[in-house]
Amino acid sequence: MRCADLPIPGLFWGDYPERQPAAAEPQTRRFPAALKVLGDRAQGLLSNSPPLLLSAFSGQRRAFRRLGQAQFREAVRTLRLQLQTDGMRDSHLASAFALVGVACEREHQIRIFDTQVIAAYIVLGNRLAEMATGEGKTYAVALAAATAALAGIPVHVVTANDYLVARDADLLRPVYAALGLAVGAVIQGQQAGERRAAYACDITCCTARELVFDYLRDGLGRTRDPLRRRVDQLSGEGGSPPLLRGLCMAIVDEADSILIDEARVPFILAQAVGNEQEADYLKQSLEIARQLGSAVDSPHFRLDPAARTARLTLSGQERVDALVRPLASVWRNRLHREESIRSALAALHIYRRDRHYLVRDGKVLIIDDTTGRVAPGRAWSRGLHQLIELKEQCLPTAAQVTAAQITYQRFFARYLRLAGLSGTLSESAGELRAHYDLAVSCVPSRRPNRRTVLPSRLFANRQLLQEAIACRVVELQHSGRPVLIGTDSVADSEALSQLLEQRGVAHALLNARNDLAEAKIVARAGERGAITVATNMAGRGVDITLGKGVSELGGLHVICCQFNAARRIDRQLAGRCARQGDPGSVETWLAADASLFVTALGGGTRRLLAAHAAALPSRVVHALAALVQRRIERRHVLERKRLLQHDQSMDRRLSFGGPLE
Repeated sequence: MRCADLPIPGLFWGDYPERQPAAAEPQTRRFPAALKVLGDRAQGLLSNSPPLLLSAFSGQRRAFRRLGQAQFREAVRTLRLQLQTDGMRDSHLASAFALVGVACEREHQIRIFDTQVIAAYIVLGNRLAEMATGEGKTYAVALAAATAALAGIPVHVVTANDYLVARDADLLRPVYAALGLAVGAVIQGQQAGERRAAYACDITCCTARELVFDYLRDGLGRTRDPLRRRVDQLSGEGGSPPLLRGLCMAIVDEADSILIDEARVPFILAQAVGNEQEADYLKQSLEIARQLGSAVDSPHFRLDPAARTARLTLSGQERVDALVRPLASVWRNRLHREESIRSALAALHIYRRDRHYLVRDGKVLIIDDTTGRVAPGRAWSRGLHQLIELKEQCLPTAAQVTAAQITYQRFFARYLRLAGLSGTLSESAGELRAHYDLAVSCVPSRRPNRRTVLPSRLFANRQLLQEAIACRVVELQHSGRPVLIGTDSVADSEALSQLLEQRGVAHALLNARNDLAEAKIVARAGERGAITVATNMAGRGVDITLGKGVSELGGLHVICCQFNAARRIDRQLAGRCARQGDPGSVETWLAADASLFVTALGGGTRRLLAAHAAALPSRVVHALAALVQRRIERRHVLERKRLLQHDQSMDRRLSFGGPLE
C-alpha cells in the first residue's frame, strides 16, 4: 500500500487532492514568524548538509554508472516500487538522486554536485532552498521533481515565464525519459486538450499564472463535496473532466518572485459583460478628467504615485459636478462618477507607456513591475484597463465581471506538498513563514564568490546618468570586457540604446518589446566586448556564460542603473556576474529622479538630493537607496496582507462552488 504521506490521486486522497483552506487564526494566537525563522535557521545548520545522505549518494552513483541500459531501467523500477511502498526515506532519496545524476551524465554530460543534492533534499522536505545564482538550480529542481514523480506524486514545476517553461521541459525531457517519466509543458495559447494532456504527465512545467487560471476553470465546474463529484461522474453529469489532477506537489522556481512579488496581484477569472453604454461612460470619464487640468498645477486633484491613485479636491468635486450636469442620468450617482474620474486621472497622469505598459498591435499589454516582462492576459480592473486603451486610442476591450478569483497566497497554500528555490529568499523569510509556513534553508556555494562590488554613485537626473554610463561603456568595451546594463523601464533602455548608437557603440537591447529574442541575446551577453542594455527581465532565470578569455579580463561587468522596489531584485541583477566561481564586478549608478525616488520622496527632498548628488559618497548613496527600498518593502507587505484579508473575506461571503467558495 502506498504511504499516506505521498499525495497521489486515488482512494485515499480522492480524485482531486488539495489541502482544504483552514479558518484564519486570530493574529494574537499565531506563533510570531520571527521566532519561527530563528528556529528554521537553527534547524538549517543541522540539516543543510546531511553527510550520510551525501556519502550514500556518492556510493550509489558509482554503482549505477556501471549499469547497462537494461540494468539501469530495472534499478529505476525497483526504486519506484520502494518509494511508493516506503515513502521518501533518506536511503531511498540517496538512490533516487544517484539515478537522476547518472541520467544527467548520460544525456547531458552534466555532473551533479553535492550542493545540488542538498538543495533537492531541502525541497523534498517541504522547505525553500536559497541557492546562489549560477549554482545549478535547474538540475537541483530536476533531482527533486524526478524523485517525487518516481514516488507517484504528480509534480508541478512552477517558473516565471513561458520561455523558461519551454526551455526547462525541452532540456530535461531526455533525463526524465531515461527514468521512465513523462514531462509536459503548459504555456499560453494551448487548448484544453493540450493542457489536460500536459497535466496528466508525471512532471508538468508551467507558469504560476497559467496554473492558477486552470485551477479556477476547474473550480467553476466542480462541486465542493467529493461524494457529489463522484456521483456526477458516474451519472455522466460531471461535465468536462478537470484539467489538473489536483494540487499534490509544487516546486516553485524563483520562489520569492512568485510567492512574494507577484502576490500583490489577485488572479481573476472574468466573463465579458461590456456594452455600448458602458464604453460611452468611460469615454466621457476620460474627457472630464482631461478638463481638470495638468498634473503639475491643477487645483482639482492630487496624485499618489506610490498607491497609483488620484483623489479629487473640493474644487475638483465642484468642477466635476458642473461638467456632468448636462450629461445622462447615469452620472447622477456621486460615488460612482467620482470613482470613474479618479480612475481616469490615474490612467492619464500615473500610468506611463513603456514603463507600466506597452502598446503592441493595437493592444495594451501590462509590463510586470518585478520581471520587466510583458504579462500576457493580465488586465487592470474596475475599468482602468479600458481607460488606458482609450487614452492610447486602442479599441477598448469589453468590461468584465468576476466569475472566480484567488491570490497566490491562498492558492499555493492549498498544495499538499509545497517547496521551492531562489537565489534571494532570506530577506523575506519571515513573510514566507507566516503566509505559506515555509522555512528557508541556505545552500552553501560550491566555489568562493569572486564578485567585486564597486562604489555607488548618484546623478542629478537621468540624462546625466545615461551620459556617464555611455562613457563608462566605451571605456570597458576598449578593454574587451562584456557589460550588462540594467535599466528601470523600456523607455529608459531605449533612450540609453539610442545614446550608445549615437556614439557608435555596438550593443544588444533586451526589454519587453523584444522578449522573444531573449534566449539569443542572453547567449551572447558574456562574449568578449559584448554590450547588453536590458530591463530587469535579465535578472531572472537566465545564465550568462562567459566567452573564451573573458575570465582573464575580469569577467562580466554589471552596471545597475535601475532602482528596484526590493533589495532582493537588486541582488538578482548583481548575480548575473561572478557565477560559479568566475570573476565579475557590479556597480550601482542611480538618478535622483528615478521612479521610486519620485514615489517615496517629496519634491523638496528630491531637489536637495539632486543639488548635492555628485558630492555624496558611496555609503550615503547606498544607505539612502536602502532606506527608500525598506519603506516600499513595508508598504508592499501591508498590501499583500490586506489583499489576503480581502480574499479570505470574499471566500466567506461567496458560495458559487468554485475555488473561491
